[in-house]
Amino acid sequence: MYPDLQLYIDGRFHGVEGRRYQEVRDPATGDVLGRLPWAERADIEEAIQAAHRAFQQWRQVSPLERSDILRRAAALARERAQAMAPAITMDNGKPLADAVAEIINAAEHLDWHAEEGRRLYGRVVGARHPEVRQLVVREPVGVCAAISPWNFPFGQAMKKVAAAMAAGCTVVLKGPSESPAAIVLMAQLFHDAGVPAGVFNIVSGVSSEISQHLIESPLVRNISFTGSVPVGSKLAAQAALHMKRMSMELGGHAPVLVFDDAEVEPAARLLARLKTRNAGQVCVSPSRFYVQKGIYARFVTAFAEALLQIKVGPGHEPGVQMGPLIHGRRFEAVQGLIDDALAQGSELVTGGARLGQRGHFYAPTLITGVPPSARVMQEEPFGPIAAVTPFSQAEEAIAMANALPLGLASYVFTQSLDTAHRVSRDLQAGMVNINHSGMAHPELPFGGIGESGFGSEGGVEGFESFLVTKMISQITHVPA
Repeated sequence: MYPDLQLYIDGRFHGVEGRRYQEVRDPATGDVLGRLPWAERADIEEAIQAAHRAFQQWRQVSPLERSDILRRAAALARERAQAMAPAITMDNGKPLADAVAEIINAAEHLDWHAEEGRRLYGRVVGARHPEVRQLVVREPVGVCAAISPWNFPFGQAMKKVAAAMAAGCTVVLKGPSESPAAIVLMAQLFHDAGVPAGVFNIVSGVSSEISQHLIESPLVRNISFTGSVPVGSKLAAQAALHMKRMSMELGGHAPVLVFDDAEVEPAARLLARLKTRNAGQVCVSPSRFYVQKGIYARFVTAFAEALLQIKVGPGHEPGVQMGPLIHGRRFEAVQGLIDDALAQGSELVTGGARLGQRGHFYAPTLITGVPPSARVMQEEPFGPIAAVTPFSQAEEAIAMANALPLGLASYVFTQSLDTAHRVSRDLQAGMVNINHSGMAHPELPFGGIGESGFGSEGGVEGFESFLVTKMISQITHVPA
């Protein structure tokens, strides 16, 4: 069942009546699923004002009580995961099992942040005078504007919202227009969990109009964005003009380093699954594969076989592991990257073509012999494309991995502790995974370096942009 798409402002839902709207389509079929209302300027301002009013009370609610409310929301998310997941599959395209897993992981983020929010301690600093008491306290920053992407519409938004609300902030969330059902379901979840009116609000519509209004409002004190480097750079520049606190989780182009001593076949199978997760539309998706020459041919064969085993189809069908690309524009972008690589002499091992006649299905694709000048080696593919290149020595692989200004996720496969230590030290990335992928847990910081952004989501580090530090120095009497 696809939900009625609405705005959620100050504890009330608002439909398309009297508002502009857009049609939301199923990427697997092209069929219209519903109409998404666009927030007008008055709606955005109402959401900001509601969040500002609510902040005056929410910041005073004890961390224990805030924790209880967020825990209720987490319990509801688990109870409703099976019922909510089909809507995410319908407008996002991902397999139903992945949609369920996304909701469950989001519930874990709610639980973890609910608990950690009770431990946002300050400290006492030893004073230089016996009658002086000096404290450092952490306080919520205020109204937060969160802008979340379509590839993980429930999970990515929840990372921002859970940390902000647990810290005592209120939120105006601009969710993705391409895959909006998750955000509406989230609003219903918080509404039913007893989150006070105004603490959580959602608006949708023209991204540039909404983001500009949110950034320019003096009542909004934090901007949290997940998306592309060009858009993130623009928003960061705008936010800096108004001295907003911010966190930016931007694009990646994750390198994979596979050494001669790696367990080749298990690594190939794992990487094939990671590469095709959400049709490759994942910021931490492995994209640039650097394989040591001693196992290069063996790895390419095993990887191609693993990709061919991936079941592609509509997300609601049993056993499907990869759904469609989100829309026609993404399909054209993926095809353009492959065409460019082939024109520059790359070899197509498998894939490289549309699957089926309906929807935006693209075959998992492996190309080899890709020159560094190819666009697919420079631009985040955000699709099911793997480009494999051989290397001789570790220094060579590290240099190629670090050649781009992006630095989000990276992967290393080796049985050598020495190699693992050395490469994890030298890779310029915010996250390094050795022989597995371990980045989704709420207790771990998720973030990048360089053009991949700044700030973290998850871990104790995820609270930083939602808190301000206050120093209090007190003496019991006015000194003579």
